[in-house]
Amino acid sequence: MKKRELVWGLLKPYKWYMVSTLGMNVLAAVFNVFSFSILLPILQILFHVNTERYSFIEWGTGGLKAFVDVAKNNGYYYSQELIALHGPATTLLLLGLLLSSLTFLKTATYFAGSAFLMPLRTGVVCDIRSRIYSKILSLPLSFFSEERKGDILTRISTDVSEIDLSITSSLDMLVKNPIFIIAYFLTLVVISWKLTLFTLLVVPLMAYGIGSIGKKLKAKSLVMMAKLSDSISQVEETLGGLRIVKAFTGEGMMRRRFESINNDYRRLANRVAIRQSAAHPVSEFLGTVMIVIVLWFGGLLIFSGKGNIDANLFIFYLVILYTLLQPIKDLSKATYAVQKGMASLERISKILDAENHIKEAEHPVEAKTLSKSIVFSHVSFAYNASAEVLHDICLEIPKGKTVALVGQSGAGKSTLVDLLPRFHDVTAGSILIDGQDIRSLSIKSLRGLIGTVQQESVLFNDTIRANIAFGMPDATEEQIIEAAKTANAHDFIMQTERGYDTVVGDRGGKLSGGQRQRISIARAVLKNPPILILDEATSALDTESERLVQEALARLMSARTTIAIAHRLSTIRDAQEICVMHEGRIVERGTHDELISLQGYYKRLYDLQQL
Repeated sequence: MKKRELVWGLLKPYKWYMVSTLGMNVLAAVFNVFSFSILLPILQILFHVNTERYSFIEWGTGGLKAFVDVAKNNGYYYSQELIALHGPATTLLLLGLLLSSLTFLKTATYFAGSAFLMPLRTGVVCDIRSRIYSKILSLPLSFFSEERKGDILTRISTDVSEIDLSITSSLDMLVKNPIFIIAYFLTLVVISWKLTLFTLLVVPLMAYGIGSIGKKLKAKSLVMMAKLSDSISQVEETLGGLRIVKAFTGEGMMRRRFESINNDYRRLANRVAIRQSAAHPVSEFLGTVMIVIVLWFGGLLIFSGKGNIDANLFIFYLVILYTLLQPIKDLSKATYAVQKGMASLERISKILDAENHIKEAEHPVEAKTLSKSIVFSHVSFAYNASAEVLHDICLEIPKGKTVALVGQSGAGKSTLVDLLPRFHDVTAGSILIDGQDIRSLSIKSLRGLIGTVQQESVLFNDTIRANIAFGMPDATEEQIIEAAKTANAHDFIMQTERGYDTVVGDRGGKLSGGQRQRISIARAVLKNPPILILDEATSALDTESERLVQEALARLMSARTTIAIAHRLSTIRDAQEICVMHEGRIVERGTHDELISLQGYYKRLYDLQQL
């Protein structure tokens, strides 16, 4: 997705706010120009710079081309008439009141323009976070094996905050200032096109000075955000492995590594900040140079009498020109900020543009239950077109049957079961449920058929009740308690401080390994899936915890089609079929006794565990 398409996609839902903001700022610019025009008769009254007598000219005389001259003439005429009727002091007061009224209208419309922009600013940032989070949920697991969690966290937090600070906070200036610049510029052209043409010759000098800084700012910002991601990744890795760091006295090494990354980030941040802070002084200096040059050239026109401009009008011209500089400066600041924010937007777009290779079928079939069998038909799989991890796997699992997968680490057991819920897609062959290729089923309904209990119990920092009912928000209290009892979890839950309302902590850290595992089993029981995957569900437990978990698993596996991965062969002795995997192939299959009698891979594994 191109950045322009991404930006437009984010702004599109708020287009009416944009239109309202544009309308209010156009009115603000018009009121501002008219309020400045009141200065002409005020200057005439105060300093008597124009002693000419004016007569009223009918409006519309000379057409649109002469409108400005007619308006200027009649403005002077009305001010002279007011002076004649009420005196200069009263006229000055009336003009001052008119100036105040126009200024009030200008500030009111200016405020309204900014207010209409607020929902857009806050909405865009909220939408970006929501889109990134939704994209993270939809991406396949293979994406996260290639990305660092710290980098992803940086993009959804720091990069989005940078967009808020740099781009959305600059929207007001980006919308308002071009309108004011156009309005002021047209006013300058109307006053004196010759003087304005000369002024335009000076503008490229300002544009070059601003543009050269902006390009370098974006490049430095990209590198700076990458360094920030490195530092957050380092913190995330340290928190995850703090026990190992302390056990191996690696604090000094980790501290030095972090300080090196942090110092690199500091140096880059300094350079970016210096370049960004250069925006105001550079534009201030170039603006002053432009005013001086225009003042000199305008003086030549007045002294020579060649320009259609008098001293009174020239003062007004300079006021407008000087006023024009402020929106140009603000626009330059906004440009620098946007260049910095675009670097963060570029990093975010890498997540939003990431391709999801797990595609939903064009007309998916809803999977309701498992009626007959699961079939792995000549299945092969490879990560990223590298060497194959699985080779020509053929396996049929009838309904209600328990099949165990055993073998050395790296044999492909977990990869094989990950293909069933389509965490990855096969590279060759097919997986069938009741004769239907799983790629033709809707992903949601397919995964709804499957319950999983893994070696590492994944719990969320919420209550025990919420963790058991995860994915089943409509479950009743009775159903949750019944699931906990089936999982041998109810007794220990009731002994906690607040029972089912006890918060388990980050990743369930307030509970023991056996307790976490039993809550995971209760979660699977509540889901009541027809297909069950057990991935080393008891390998990390002590003997007592394993006994309780095994009892819970036995109840859970009852009347369900189960695929169990196990290193401890004692836990799968009763499986109807045991498949021995070696280097991505099924090399042996049968019951425990049949495999022992083969005197092959399984017998060797069994003997090693007996020793």
